Amino acid sequence: MQLIINLIFYIGIIKFFFMFLLLTNTFTFFLYVTDKRKAVKGKRCISEKTLLIFTILCGGIGALLGMYFANHKTRNRKFKFVVVIGLIITFIPVIHIAHGLTLSKIIRYVEIEFRSENWPPELDGYRIAFMSDMHAITEENMRKVATELNDRDLDLLLLGGDFLMENNHYQGTVREIAQISTTDGIFGVEGNHDDYKKVFKAKKEYGIKPLDNSGRCIREGFYLAGVQDMYNRNPNIKEAIANAHTNDFVLLLSHSPDLSMLQSTDGIDLILSGHTHAGQITFFGYPFYLLYGSLPITDYGTRFAYGFACSADDVPVFITSGIGTFSHVPRIFTRPEVVIFTMYSE
Repeated sequence: MQLIINLIFYIGIIKFFFMFLLLTNTFTFFLYVTDKRKAVKGKRCISEKTLLIFTILCGGIGALLGMYFANHKTRNRKFKFVVVIGLIITFIPVIHIAHGLTLSKIIRYVEIEFRSENWPPELDGYRIAFMSDMHAITEENMRKVATELNDRDLDLLLLGGDFLMENNHYQGTVREIAQISTTDGIFGVEGNHDDYKKVFKAKKEYGIKPLDNSGRCIREGFYLAGVQDMYNRNPNIKEAIANAHTNDFVLLLSHSPDLSMLQSTDGIDLILSGHTHAGQITFFGYPFYLLYGSLPITDYGTRFAYGFACSADDVPVFITSGIGTFSHVPRIFTRPEVVIFTMYSE
């Protein structure tokens, strides 16, 4: 099994399944044609069970073509039914491959209005952009994101961590992010894939402010805090929000949303996280592999897959799908995104 997994990642997931579908359907087609020729010649035929198995095993297209060109099994209702099933099963991975090659690569910009009783009314309309899990995003794509965000009148940009450390790829990403204009600056936390010392150094060089179990007042009544990564260091929410005033709206950055279940989030109004990539490879958007609750992804199944959830203290937690891709693993039915919150008092 491990050998197969290694082979899939070596070839590439999309290429592997494309090759699998091509081979399966080609083989199924020749099975039908061969069976028909043997039947005409009065020779021993291929068993119906074999034909049906390969038809269902993602060979529906090959079976349909075989039935059409060889005029074989066309009067058999059982085969007609199984071919329909086989086609459905075949087209499911085809649709996923197509999505992975097209829409799953297009970055979207999600606009969200967030309302809270604690948000200062005088700051209504304040705009906060949030992106996380940059990973292997290219400098060209990051430059396009910067251009887009510069047209969106941002007050604040927040980074949820996880850059690609190999070959110092993170440096180019940080440099492009620094070109984004905001009223109150750019802040970020580390992710589990970051060498935080290197990433923090690069951020500081470009004027991006790291949050390291620390926080600061952004505007009167609005306090921003961020914590260390829970898998590599020692995040401390209490320490991060220690300087916030009682009536402040407190926004916390934590790369992993799991931390919101492990430490008190009392006194916090909104938590922004990434890390889970919304499953990255999903079944029509359903993050099936998160069900296993395996570290270092999440211990809470699909609770923190994507969108709004709640901490153990019932504080809203928003989990973004992220903007980049991890290693050579493609996104499938999980669009990369930048989320922009427009804040209002309730």
